[in-house]
Amino acid sequence: MALTPALTVSLPRPSPLAALAGLAGAAVALPLIGVVLAAFGGETAAIATRDILRYAATSAWLALLVGAVTAVAGTIAAWLVVMHRFPGRELFAWALALPLAVPAFALAYGYADLFDVAGPLRTALRGGVGIDLPFGMRGVGGAAFVLSCAFYPYVYLAMRAAFLNQSVNVLEAARMLGCDGWSALWRVGLPLARPALAAGVALAVMETLADYGAVQFLSVQTLTTGVVRAWSVYGSTASAARFALPLLVTAALLLWIERRGRKGRAHESGRGRWRSIEPRRISGVAGWAASAFCLSLLSAGLLLPVGWLAWNLWRTLPDWPRLADAALHSLMLGLAGAFVTVALATMLALGSRRLPMAARLASLGYATPGAVMAIGLLAPAGAIWALVPGSGAAVAVALLIYAYAARLMAAALEPIDAGLTRVTPSMIQAARTLGRSEAGAAMAVELPVARGVMLTAGLIVFIDILKELPATLILRPFNFDTLAVIANNYALDERLGQAGLPSILIVMLSLPAVAWLTRRIARARPGA
Repeated sequence: MALTPALTVSLPRPSPLAALAGLAGAAVALPLIGVVLAAFGGETAAIATRDILRYAATSAWLALLVGAVTAVAGTIAAWLVVMHRFPGRELFAWALALPLAVPAFALAYGYADLFDVAGPLRTALRGGVGIDLPFGMRGVGGAAFVLSCAFYPYVYLAMRAAFLNQSVNVLEAARMLGCDGWSALWRVGLPLARPALAAGVALAVMETLADYGAVQFLSVQTLTTGVVRAWSVYGSTASAARFALPLLVTAALLLWIERRGRKGRAHESGRGRWRSIEPRRISGVAGWAASAFCLSLLSAGLLLPVGWLAWNLWRTLPDWPRLADAALHSLMLGLAGAFVTVALATMLALGSRRLPMAARLASLGYATPGAVMAIGLLAPAGAIWALVPGSGAAVAVALLIYAYAARLMAAALEPIDAGLTRVTPSMIQAARTLGRSEAGAAMAVELPVARGVMLTAGLIVFIDILKELPATLILRPFNFDTLAVIANNYALDERLGQAGLPSILIVMLSLPAVAWLTRRIARARPGA
């Protein structure tokens, strides 16, 4: 009896790059899963549902105000810088992004002290002129102003890139049909740049929802302050997680809207040959008005509040040893967090083509506040501390770096992924033909190409970690302060003079990196 040969099925070889991407995606998903499990766990919540709804309504109103203001301010500034020549244009082109170096809570401290009821400005007005300012900084309006000053650069940078990459032919046709500068913006420029506007506003709104230091100091109760308050005051992880659930849902919705707006759209048709836009010169009153508008944005986001904090330093006696330790902790966390985040983001970028769902999970992590990430890690932290006695400080620092990486991985993924697009399939095939494995081809071809953007991604994450507050407050070890924590502690005691110095130190550490990044963006060849 003849035996029929057994059928052999050749299974596809597992991809190590896809496995690495899955690992990086799981690193983001685990804290989010921890939040959901804590919210629906057996622990009784200490805060009523109506309070969560009230905090959510405040967060929604604040996000709406900040989104509207940043959309208008960032779009107008980008249109002026790209399409017009006026005094100071070359300086404003990169300087308008410098407020990214300033933590939002530092702006809150400066403006609250400057415009406080008992502050020097209002006291001088009441004593000299007999009038008072009709507004105060402590409230939703003041918080919206402060956060708009801090986050308008997200819209400015996105819209500037979009305007630079728009088709010159379309803009020239609009001018030939009689459209002046502002008509061309409304009828042509803005519709073409709508995806970039959606992306910039989404980033500003995400940062608004994630902010803790500024809104907490200005007495605005948002979902993020509710997360920290439920954990620190009531000691209820379940309540903190239930405050975090609306933030998770909102983050997912914002990302869906942003991706939906970009789907099937492009800022410029890639089929045409790129030509630089020739700016129109505006002189006289109009030119100086454009300069004044850009200067007002830069002053509101950097010069005025930080200058006021610096002016008040002469009245304080700094605790230099404590500040030195905090600065060292901030630098250590920033460098370690940037290294871990870039490493995970690189793994994710190399395997994202084979496992796109992992990249979506990473984007959700960036849209999630640091306080939410910290709450999701409290349960594993407690389990590790119980299993390994005496490991509290080391585990807390490791989990803190992990929380930074989980939240900021998408911020590193975007530039690395964009840099890897310069690697063509033929380059990978050539490496494989020469005997390289899939991982070997990535090491020999893709990583050297992405080396520059990996540095850019590391600087972006480093800046964000220096400014991060809620995750640090929740997960940091005992007696382990950063500059942001010290500034927050001083501000809670209304010692704004002492809070100014650690805030300025954060700016000084962040400003060189922000200046380098913004000048690199400003000098980059548009359309490339």
